[in-house]
Amino acid sequence: MVAPPLPGELAVKCTFWVNISEVGDCPTSCAIESSSVHIGPLRPQSFLPPTTPPRFPSSTVTMKDGVLDDTFTTAPVQVVPALNEKHHTTLAPIHDKGYAPGQVIPTEDELATLPRIAGSMPWTAYMLCGVEFAERASYYGCKQVFKNFIRAPLPVGGNGAGAPPRGSQKTAGALGKGTVIASAMTDAFTFLAYALPIFGGLLADAKLGKFKTICIGVAICGVAHVIMIISAIPSIIQAGHAIGPFALSLYMLAIGAALFKPNIAPTVLDQNPHKKPHVIEKNGNKFLVDPEATSESVMLWFYLLINIGAFIGIATAYLAKYVGFWSAYLLPGVIYFMLPVLLFFVNKRLVKTGHGGSALGNFISVNFLALKNNGLKGFGRADYWEKAKPTWLADHGDTKHRDWTDAFVEDVRRTMAACAIFLFFPIQQINDGGLGAAANAQSASLTSNGVPNDVLDNFNPLAIIVLIPIMDHGIYPLLRKLGIRFGPIKRMTFGFLIAAIGASSFAVLQHFIYTTSPCFDKASTCEIGTGVSPLSLWIYAIPVGVTACSEVFINVTAYGIAYSRAPPNMKGFVMALSLFMTAISTAISLATADAIQDPYLVWAFAAPAIIGFVAAFVFYWLFRDLDDEDFFVNIEEPINNSAATDEEMYNSSLNDKNGGHNAVKDLKV
Repeated sequence: MVAPPLPGELAVKCTFWVNISEVGDCPTSCAIESSSVHIGPLRPQSFLPPTTPPRFPSSTVTMKDGVLDDTFTTAPVQVVPALNEKHHTTLAPIHDKGYAPGQVIPTEDELATLPRIAGSMPWTAYMLCGVEFAERASYYGCKQVFKNFIRAPLPVGGNGAGAPPRGSQKTAGALGKGTVIASAMTDAFTFLAYALPIFGGLLADAKLGKFKTICIGVAICGVAHVIMIISAIPSIIQAGHAIGPFALSLYMLAIGAALFKPNIAPTVLDQNPHKKPHVIEKNGNKFLVDPEATSESVMLWFYLLINIGAFIGIATAYLAKYVGFWSAYLLPGVIYFMLPVLLFFVNKRLVKTGHGGSALGNFISVNFLALKNNGLKGFGRADYWEKAKPTWLADHGDTKHRDWTDAFVEDVRRTMAACAIFLFFPIQQINDGGLGAAANAQSASLTSNGVPNDVLDNFNPLAIIVLIPIMDHGIYPLLRKLGIRFGPIKRMTFGFLIAAIGASSFAVLQHFIYTTSPCFDKASTCEIGTGVSPLSLWIYAIPVGVTACSEVFINVTAYGIAYSRAPPNMKGFVMALSLFMTAISTAISLATADAIQDPYLVWAFAAPAIIGFVAAFVFYWLFRDLDDEDFFVNIEEPINNSAATDEEMYNSSLNDKNGGHNAVKDLKV
């Protein structure tokens, strides 16, 4: 029996009961005068309550300095004081996963009526966005000139470093291997860079953790950049020895990117302290901090910096044309070496999650068991996943021990829905960049007047750089203010339609190239007169910019879907599945390479556009119900508590209460 409370202490009456069927889950019911305090369960997993739960006798306990103590608990339970007790009495304890200490839990009425806003993010999240900028700047800066480096020979009369004579219509070149080998090498590079992340994600989930895997990828890419610069030294190109070191650096870069890419976005989202909706007060008004809006907002900035990095391709295209390839590879390499400095600086300040073994084995087992118990005819039924849950199996006589819970089966259901969504991405990616080398052939058939033919591809990142701030600070906040839910499925459907419209404009432009070229429908290989259509290369920027806008609605949304729907130890793997769709679109381009030539280039754009329009409506019909699901994040326990202590998270919540003015970055309405 606990001693009576001393002055300054608060007497609390508590009743504790233990669920015998699953030791360790101890829901607790407490009352502090008239205020309701929610505690537990300690782990948010489903369990079978006994018919008559055994109850211990009630006892009086004391609370001092926010800690409850009694004779039945094995450890003190911390109760965090409410931030705004005058307006709200339900608050989050330290053990309630998804809520940081002190975050105010909304009522059902508040969930339905309060205006939603994006919450503030810690500065480390934006530092990681800077890491992504440096990596993508180096990746796209080099990739911009790969095809010309491989395809074209050293220009006659040039400077010997790959640059053509000034004032000529020639493109930069070095190896002279032709279009077929250039397409094969660059497409193989892209395929590996987006297929190998499957292994990079698994390695991070099961063995190394995301941050360590990122660092290994950074080291590999750093070596690759050094070798690539060496391969572009003029004397090595002129001696015919460049192909070996260049090929080595090319595929090392793909391997390093495959370790880096599937883990960087989940690491950024790990920094988000807003896992569930909670209430804050700004300027006397109450708002609901929306985890989905917060994730969407930080991923918009993440994607913005990716495309600012991709804009480096303009500089490298001009460097290759007017200086030489050594300078075109040197600039991305210099930018790349910002990465180790940034990672070292944020290392001890990051929220890091443990690896603890991938859940892939259980994921596969749940899928197999659901299929076995339902059969092919049951696929897609409402109760399809119920038949893989331990509770259902126990009710139907299957007493075999399973290593997963009912909640994990729900995670699998959500993950499989995400994977099905990803299957629609290849058609958007083909519409975005063109099938095979069709877009490159189109740009080479237009009058450039000294502008490198590949520089107009950079209108893709330019359009994204312009659109993202408009969406983040204008359109999305306005829709939230008006109470219009522009959910992930609606956003992605809109993106598919934009991509199809852009591909249609590519097809129209190609038709006019054929009608105005000196060689008509042999435009891409024409050598009559100037060899190009009198149409300006700048027209090509229009379809490039239109299709780029689709990425803001599809790719950015995909980051949030992959992160929020993945089980805790599969986030890297599920993100890699999203990236793998780019590998599939590249494989389709490789398979159709022989058909991507005159006089069929109009259909190289028109056919994917038609498929894209149809796919957009099919996509919405299949997944429209997912827009109604609540956004939530599967929580991983941080392994670096120095990066986000309870006190710091509490202070972060105080920043939210004060309107986020103490935060480094406030993503506001």
